[in-house]
Amino acid sequence: MKKTALITGATSGIGKATAELFAKQRFKLVLCGRRQERLEQLMNELGRDTAIHILNFDVRDREAVFSAIESLPEEFSQIDILVNNAGNAHGLDPIDKGNPDDWEAMLDINVKGLLYMSKAIIPKMVERKSGHIINIGSTAGKEVYPNGNVYCASKHAVDAINQGMRIDLNAYGIRVGAVNPGLVETEFSDVRFKGDTERASNVYKGFQPLKPEDIADIILFVVTRPYHVNIADLVVMPTAQASSTIVKKEL
Repeated sequence: MKKTALITGATSGIGKATAELFAKQRFKLVLCGRRQERLEQLMNELGRDTAIHILNFDVRDREAVFSAIESLPEEFSQIDILVNNAGNAHGLDPIDKGNPDDWEAMLDINVKGLLYMSKAIIPKMVERKSGHIINIGSTAGKEVYPNGNVYCASKHAVDAINQGMRIDLNAYGIRVGAVNPGLVETEFSDVRFKGDTERASNVYKGFQPLKPEDIADIILFVVTRPYHVNIADLVVMPTAQASSTIVKKEL
């Protein structure tokens, strides 16, 4: 029987690469995102390989999350794998100059959105006493870097939630783990710097960053381990990166 995986933030970056790789492995897919056109394009492209269902909503909207999950047709209603990938960064400012709107966006998506999605999916996993949850964190959840303040706080929260989930769901045989990437070349910096493409591109100059496909490979590895194996917490960085502030660049 094919497993069904639900991926949030599926329209770009790590989420899209994971959807593409999972489709090749014939997972049934529920792909979630805010951009309907991109979701439809993904369904058209990946539907040749597997069954796809798309859900267009914002994880920050609690009612929309629960409504979307309740609307799943029966053939997609049993979610075996939840990939909590949706997340963002807004701004890179010292705490005294930070924009509260940016803070709310990061906390709403990175923390509350992850919680809403998990709350919508977990009860049926508990009923079946099976399931696998992958929370996409960040090296920013393991350390704090200058001007990262609230973004780092949101990813530290993901780290704590991941650990708490694993403890609370242990009795039901549900596997829980986190993948925490360092520098991955995606739309992440474009969003953080609000469309300043030159500033965003400079983040990845002078070294070889990770690609979304690298993280997708890791996620696939994690979810295809034998049932008795749970990869609880994995940190991955490009070879050039030693920490959030130490990156070997050839300029």
